[in-house]
Amino acid sequence: MKYLSLILAGLTAICFTSCDSTGGSSFKPSTHPGGGASARYFSYDRPAKKPSNPNNVRVKISLKNQMVYVMEGNEPLLIAPASVGKAGTPTPRGNFRAFNKEHYRRANTHGFAYTDSGQIRQTYLAKKPAGWKFKGTPMPYWVEFTPAYGIHAGWMKDRPCTHGCIRLHVNVAPKFFALVKSGTPINIAYSQPEDATIGRNIPRPPDAGPLPDYYPQEMLKNNIFTDHKPVKFQ
Repeated sequence: MKYLSLILAGLTAICFTSCDSTGGSSFKPSTHPGGGASARYFSYDRPAKKPSNPNNVRVKISLKNQMVYVMEGNEPLLIAPASVGKAGTPTPRGNFRAFNKEHYRRANTHGFAYTDSGQIRQTYLAKKPAGWKFKGTPMPYWVEFTPAYGIHAGWMKDRPCTHGCIRLHVNVAPKFFALVKSGTPINIAYSQPEDATIGRNIPRPPDAGPLPDYYPQEMLKNNIFTDHKPVKFQ
């Protein structure tokens, strides 16, 4: 994902270079501006169940349907809408395996420059003003599937909108992170057979496009990585 627009994921998820995680604790949408629209967005969730055998879990992702299917054999463990790469920066297709899982992932090249006096500036690390400190953009619940591309918490929109990474809702990403492990197979294709069956009529969260970003100060804090609903399985 090679992003320049910071797209936070209910926490944020930008990726300039490609797109650069279980439990939840406090859920404080009040840290995000947006009033009632923000509350509606952050109330979204999807049910999930744990597998009988974690070794049998596999992931199927439909780009056309913008849907993630976490399966154990023919049994769905999690069916969740996703945001995928737009036409100019598509999500890679093919067969992959999950690796490099990081709950507290921060980008290496882009984020926020700041000073002890409270100044904050969204920028690239290479453009950080001299003497300023730097923290990368949060990319919570990162699951890498091919170098520099991952599945992570990020703003959900009603259309393909990413630079190649796959974004899940902030309340869904922790469940996905818990269900997959290093080595879990991930198939990404234009469509999946499940689109016509279990993937039909799955409600999507409200379009986050109109919502403002988090306050910059919140992006420097680590509690942004756990600011979601408590993780529960059926």
